[in-house]
Amino acid sequence: MTNKVRKAVFPVGGLGTRFLPATKALPKEMLPVVDKPLIHYAVEEARAAGIEEFIFVTGKGKSAIEDHFDYSGELVAQLAARGRTDAIEELQAWLPAPGKVAYTRQQEPLGLGHAVWCARHLVGDEPFAVLLADDLILSAEPCLKQMVEAYGEVGGNMVAALTVADEAVSRYGILKVESQDGPLVRAAGVVEKPPRGEAPSNLAVIGRYILVPQVFEYLDRQERGAGGEIQLTDAIDWLADKAPLHGWCFEGQRFDCGVKAEFLQANIAFALAREDMRDELQAFLRTLPDA
Repeated sequence: MTNKVRKAVFPVGGLGTRFLPATKALPKEMLPVVDKPLIHYAVEEARAAGIEEFIFVTGKGKSAIEDHFDYSGELVAQLAARGRTDAIEELQAWLPAPGKVAYTRQQEPLGLGHAVWCARHLVGDEPFAVLLADDLILSAEPCLKQMVEAYGEVGGNMVAALTVADEAVSRYGILKVESQDGPLVRAAGVVEKPPRGEAPSNLAVIGRYILVPQVFEYLDRQERGAGGEIQLTDAIDWLADKAPLHGWCFEGQRFDCGVKAEFLQANIAFALAREDMRDELQAFLRTLPDA
């Protein structure tokens, strides 16, 4: 029996330069998909998976994220004055409980591994999840919930896995696949951004992880990997002969919302998945000229 996954780390320190000028004053994680910021979806997914404590690794100019997950007395008062009790109840329903949110600062953008390392004292000595808000997944059952259920049987480290084209392998961490049983993949390690033709498989790691705390033993070394950054995948690969490593081929559609075209696709897909706007949006899309 593995320990329960109670804590999740959200690395949100990036600058989001690909979305300038929108992200000049607004954190990229606060960009809305329909009517919720990207980071809101990530926290909702974590809560659905049973996460109890939420750890944000922030950077300069990220105060809007803290405000979003904080109680706003002024807003509640204004809604109450207008008789909007439904809106007040909705706000209260998704806010994390008092004392369940923590923030720490990543002073320098030294890579995903460094961002996760910055949360080490808040994580402590227990398995934890990592969610990247840029990776938005539309699915009937939330991706991390799928992973947590599978993790209870295998333990070790687990990553969300997605099959990518040969020309895309150099943009991802790629699993060294040993065997596969349905959506569960046993791996011998992971290679960060291998050149095309040298990748051990086409199964790419995307932004959902369940990790054992021993990952910090490697991250403490502060060794630079691909791109001169401290890579989380290097720590996972180092642990592969010390703890089981599995990939989870999740059910759902993933959108890389760090890419403008996929961010727009996510807005359309998530809107079409909602009954309150599906018909109106479909009617509009039918009016558009063929591409």
